Amino acid sequence: MTQPARGIRGVRACCFPCRAPTDLLSPAPVTSSFSAAWLRGDARALSFLPDRCRRPTSRAEAVAAAASRSVPPALLDVLAARNARLAPSPARERNLELLSRPGTVAVVTGQQMGLFLGPLFTLYKAAAAITNARAITQETGRPCVPIFWLQTEDHDLPEIDHCHLPRSSGGPLRVALDLPDAAASRAPIAHRCLGPSITAALTTLRAELGAEPHAEEFLSLLERAYRPDATLAEAFAEVLSTLFAEEGLVFLDPRDPRLAALTAPVHHRSIEEAAAISTALASRADALASAGFAVQVHIRPGSPLGFYSPDGAEGARYRLDPAGPDTWSLVGHPDGRSVTTAELLGWLEREPLRFTTSALLRPLLQDTWLPTAAYVGGPGELAYFAQLEPLYAHAGLPMPLVVPRARFRVLDDRARRWLGKLGLTADELSTPREELLTRLAARDATQALEAPEALEARLFGALASELDRLEDPLLALDANLKDALQRTRGTVRVAVSRLTGRYARALARRDGTTAERVDRLRTFLTPNDEPQERVLGLPYYASRIGMRAFTKQVLDACVPFSGALQDLTP
Repeated sequence: MTQPARGIRGVRACCFPCRAPTDLLSPAPVTSSFSAAWLRGDARALSFLPDRCRRPTSRAEAVAAAASRSVPPALLDVLAARNARLAPSPARERNLELLSRPGTVAVVTGQQMGLFLGPLFTLYKAAAAITNARAITQETGRPCVPIFWLQTEDHDLPEIDHCHLPRSSGGPLRVALDLPDAAASRAPIAHRCLGPSITAALTTLRAELGAEPHAEEFLSLLERAYRPDATLAEAFAEVLSTLFAEEGLVFLDPRDPRLAALTAPVHHRSIEEAAAISTALASRADALASAGFAVQVHIRPGSPLGFYSPDGAEGARYRLDPAGPDTWSLVGHPDGRSVTTAELLGWLEREPLRFTTSALLRPLLQDTWLPTAAYVGGPGELAYFAQLEPLYAHAGLPMPLVVPRARFRVLDDRARRWLGKLGLTADELSTPREELLTRLAARDATQALEAPEALEARLFGALASELDRLEDPLLALDANLKDALQRTRGTVRVAVSRLTGRYARALARRDGTTAERVDRLRTFLTPNDEPQERVLGLPYYASRIGMRAFTKQVLDACVPFSGALQDLTP
């Protein structure tokens, strides 16, 4: 029997199973969520993305394969220069020196540059990369370095221009940049400065969090990093590097101009071999769909996997679709522009920064540059790695271990106190709001009150029984009364349902204080009916608990090679 992993005090910890619980040949329900199926060890999901990270022998094989590759000297030079601009860290300097040695491997993770680090899972991914790198070193004896890939090639500003804070009423507070062109922007965010609206966002943070015990330390860090003239990426890296300075987390920005030449071979292959690559990936997508899984990344027939910016490196980027022999249309271009293969390859040689990767091409660039033993990813990344085996095979590269990121639900002292007052567990907060309020009202009533469902069943049962008793005598008297009986049953059902519906709403309204506490807890634990880690950002927790104290608790709670959800009780 698999034993639960032991966590730190205040953490509920468990591992997922070492082997799939079902046989590939046995019938099993399918799900549209690949990551959910993979995390629970579903055999059909594992047939697309084996759970190699869960087995020591497979981890050793992946590490040995990665150790046979080395980091290009040009990349080492850029890493050293780029990381020297971040928060001082002797541990990071040691890790950079280790990367220059043959045989060193890496655990990589990455994320878009969310405002003030974006949702909490950004911190959890970085912590998981560090924890898994340590575990690989201890297990194999190979030096292993954690690397954070700054996803500066992306252009989706509406996904990253904000941060959410929990608050006691009114739902989460959205703190955002005022970027009027955000929805229409198609330029890589590497070149996007924060602008003057960052000042108002920081002022909002101070107004909301300034009274918290550790606010000054963290808010001062944000104010130093998030300056109007700084880019989103620069500010993001400055804060995250400070949080993990003791652990030596290394940062890589693929948009650094000094790396442009190193990107060219990957983009060249993507263009020249687009038809073969897209055919292989489309076949994989069809297999995933046939197995009952949603395909994370749509495959465009015959299209390269990258983006092209026709107006220069800092301009809008567009996907390429086949438009004829050696001609490509720029998907979404306002003028319907197209470009020839010869033009693309010419620009790739002269100005490779005009080219950027997609979600499927980025891992290939990453593992072309780095000796990646493992990649730490979230649910969406697990799903697109399930699509990637044909691409790695085409490129002749081994796929790294794919490790699920750490997942936490933070129950701070306030949340625990509110749960105690309501007599609820954190899991009960996932119950639909009206149902939960009704249950609490019935539980806390000074006199016994039936649940609405029980009352409805009792009332309709009694009336239906009377109609059943009358049916034979009435029909014996006049067979034409059958329709009237049926209409009466329907009328009774509707009337009873209306009555019990009003009764349920009265129960829900009975205790306004309870409703307020439930709503407040839902904002902290299930904001917008989503997992806490996907909505709420770090500023509240760093300001209340301490930025290093909270980071350290996350690190201590991470279980290597496990993506099990844990409760963190700082």
